[in-house]
Amino acid sequence: MKTIKELDIDGKRVFIRCDFNVPKDEFGNITDDRRIREALQTIRYCVDRGCKIILGSHFERPEPGMYEEKYSLEAVYRRLDVLLKIKNRLLFDDSKTGAVVTEKAKVLADSLETGDVLLLENLRFDAGETNNDALFAKALAGMVDIYINDAFGACHRKHASIYAMAEEFDKDAKGAGFLLSKEVNFFSRVLENPTKPFVAVVGGSKVSGKLQALTKLLDKVDKVIVGGGMAFTFLKAMGYEIGNSLVENDLLDEATSIMKKAQEKNVKFYLPVDVVAAPEFSENSTVKYFPTQEIPADWMGLDIGPASSRLFREVLNDAQTIIWNGPMGVYEMDKFAKGSTKMSHYIAETHATTIVGGGDTADVAARAGDVDEMTFVSTGGGASLKLLEGKVLPGIEALKE
Repeated sequence: MKTIKELDIDGKRVFIRCDFNVPKDEFGNITDDRRIREALQTIRYCVDRGCKIILGSHFERPEPGMYEEKYSLEAVYRRLDVLLKIKNRLLFDDSKTGAVVTEKAKVLADSLETGDVLLLENLRFDAGETNNDALFAKALAGMVDIYINDAFGACHRKHASIYAMAEEFDKDAKGAGFLLSKEVNFFSRVLENPTKPFVAVVGGSKVSGKLQALTKLLDKVDKVIVGGGMAFTFLKAMGYEIGNSLVENDLLDEATSIMKKAQEKNVKFYLPVDVVAAPEFSENSTVKYFPTQEIPADWMGLDIGPASSRLFREVLNDAQTIIWNGPMGVYEMDKFAKGSTKMSHYIAETHATTIVGGGDTADVAARAGDVDEMTFVSTGGGASLKLLEGKVLPGIEALKE
């Protein structure tokens, strides 16, 4: 896989696939612009080399072919304009047609001068994006000479702008941007040769999305901490009453086999010993602490309790490498955020190499004010999980061919 520094891009037309899938509030304002800021190094590198630059990104999951303001990249354009500081040289296709390669986009692309940047509308407005459609890929490729992938967070998806478009270019005209190179190199280095003890902290709502990654990690780590909604599948597999807590009943056998494998590999496996529970998920509901063996039948666990937090802190004390993917509870609601916030603080306080993977996990670290204390905060949740599973990401595979 070539990097952007190894390509001759001076003065050429360059397409940069970015990941501007940023969180917004109910008013459409961007609440965390980290993914936009992370893309600036690659964009500025191209600007400094007199390129004519076209940026493409997806945002959430719009209905293809329909323009909806909430899925538009207009807010990203406004924020990028402030961050990039290239007055009047950042252009945006605001034709609002629910298409991507519009007549206006073609006109703007043809009118680009040295150092100009054009942001296309949400790539997923075109049905061809998620279908890995060759015609859509050709339409995008026809606008440029060089293809750069800098969207690590989308590299696990075989989409047109990630895979089919990259295949339209020969190996001397495509490569990885600075962010993608950094993410892949960091994960590879840590996973191939981690400093021990190596601790994996895994949370989030479901076991299903992290099953293979968990199984793979057991070959590498010394300890595993499991929190969040996924912990209840393991607790139920152990025979505990978990009330109305989130559970994946079809994965109880897999949960049992993961715990058995951990035992065989002599990997210490930690689950919550108490939970913050409520009769319903609501800001006004009554909240109580319960040991995990005593959750009432009609209550649900929504966060790890104080005893679990203290236990997990002790587990992390001697760690030299920590990988964290997934919050410890429903952190979006303040009364169920304490466990996730404490976990963020504990990980940040260690002397270990700390890797935070996943949008929600990065959001927890940002809310807790710990981002600057972490060694590395990944921009990709699904992509980092696929790397942990040992899989080749389509976006990286397409750059290698």
